[in-house]
Amino acid sequence: MTERADAGPRPVRAPRGNTLTCRGWQQEGALRMLMNNLDPEVAERPDDLVVYGGTGRAARDWACFDAIVRTLADDETLLVQSGKPVGVLRTHEWAPRVLIANSNLVGDWANWEEFRRLEALGLIMYGQMTAGSWIYIGGQGILQGTYETFGAVARKRFGGSLAGTITLTAGLGGMGGAQPLAVTMNGGVAICVECAPDRINRRIAHHYLDAKTESVESALEMAVLARHEGRPLSIGLLGNAAEVVPRLLAMNAPINIVTDQTSAHDPLSYLPVGIAVEDWHRMAEKDPDWFTTEARESMAAHVEAMVGFKDAGAEVFDYGNSIRDEARRGGYDRAFDFPGFVPAYIRPMFEEGRGPFRWAALSGDPADIAATDRAVVDLFPDDEHLRRWITLAGEKVRFEGLPARICWLGYGERHRAGLRFNEMVASGEVSAPLAIGRDHLDAGSVASPYRETESMADGSDAIADWPLLNALVNTASGASWVSIHQGGGVGMGRSIHAGQVCIADGTELAARKLERVLTNDPATGVIRHVDAGYPAAAGVAAARGLRVPMWEG
Repeated sequence: MTERADAGPRPVRAPRGNTLTCRGWQQEGALRMLMNNLDPEVAERPDDLVVYGGTGRAARDWACFDAIVRTLADDETLLVQSGKPVGVLRTHEWAPRVLIANSNLVGDWANWEEFRRLEALGLIMYGQMTAGSWIYIGGQGILQGTYETFGAVARKRFGGSLAGTITLTAGLGGMGGAQPLAVTMNGGVAICVECAPDRINRRIAHHYLDAKTESVESALEMAVLARHEGRPLSIGLLGNAAEVVPRLLAMNAPINIVTDQTSAHDPLSYLPVGIAVEDWHRMAEKDPDWFTTEARESMAAHVEAMVGFKDAGAEVFDYGNSIRDEARRGGYDRAFDFPGFVPAYIRPMFEEGRGPFRWAALSGDPADIAATDRAVVDLFPDDEHLRRWITLAGEKVRFEGLPARICWLGYGERHRAGLRFNEMVASGEVSAPLAIGRDHLDAGSVASPYRETESMADGSDAIADWPLLNALVNTASGASWVSIHQGGGVGMGRSIHAGQVCIADGTELAARKLERVLTNDPATGVIRHVDAGYPAAAGVAAARGLRVPMWEG
């Protein structure tokens, strides 16, 4: 591959408006969403092509990025192997314009050591979830799922609201930064520990976080006062979670809920006790094995304190970053004494194919999102929880990069929204096409024994056939681009997951594709849970005419 002279870091921002730079909107949508992932408003480290999660990249290097951008002008199917465009093949009009595979390693080699060896050779990159599949929408992308999770915690334990509670968590990066706003949107108080001051400042600037302090005592005082007054409040506390969480436990702090969203899935992205933030990445690069050991020991202390809060009566859960397993590897034998968030709160929604549905306005015009917000509420007038989310999101969410929205919709609902959006593009009710996708964290698109498929009813936690089937059926159904990744937010060797994106460009062909993809994609979630023996999923399948051969007749 010949590198261009401008192959180094530079500011990237997706085109706006309704003028094409590619041959068609399917390619244009992929181009704009790739660029949007690297917008300085969106990405954690755009110069390094890192979107979120410490190491989740949109492209392997800048030369690969430039080659992808050039190639998306063609009307064929581009193959992308771990962020590198490796081939262009003639397919057909229903075929995806891009097929992506990120960081997939063979069984015995699916570990960080082998991945880093290959990464050092320039042969692979870590795609996280929506980073390497070009459908990241900033903090809002995880915010809605976090809002749903804390809402489920409130319904299970606190009478439907987090008012009068204090949540303790850590991590304010690309994923964790949604936590403070999700807690306050549910009426609660949050203390969010973060070791990097720039992340705290960014969340305050984006109105996801209300206040900041460097004092544990000050944070606790502010939290207790806000709880007493029944006032939602989020506090960013500068410090190392492996020190702060044990300290708060020792203080008998009145904490009601404990979780974590540090980048614990990758030990090199978790700051060990005793290492300064400014030395973090240099020391991790210099001796990754030593750093991994130090990080795991710190995670063990962190998780031990979380278990201590559980023993004291708090609601404690793993929010999908694999910190329990890393703490186990660090020597703590009670690391799995608290559950993951999916079996604890989310699985009933997955049983009915309900999960994260997101869309971005390729025009760049916030008015287009306002129009789609109204359309979603009109489509589902009886869903008060959805209406509340859309209303709060319109009031509180700051767009990062291209304006976007996310909400949770189920099997039988997503295709209705997609078709309505396509009609809005055709009629001019929105000014340019919309990119419609989802988080990879969905009902049928992930095999992850420490997160989405933890404690499945039939013991099938580790079976990875399901996300592969999901990717295949989305490819066959007409998605604009489809991806299969390993790792995600739980680390190498711990998950396989698939993603899809469709472009609603207002054409009849797009409508036919949208109806099939947005029906079949969540259907795999229902089928997966029917097969695992969940009666509610079987009821959904029977009621909606979804065929599951081994359950028929």
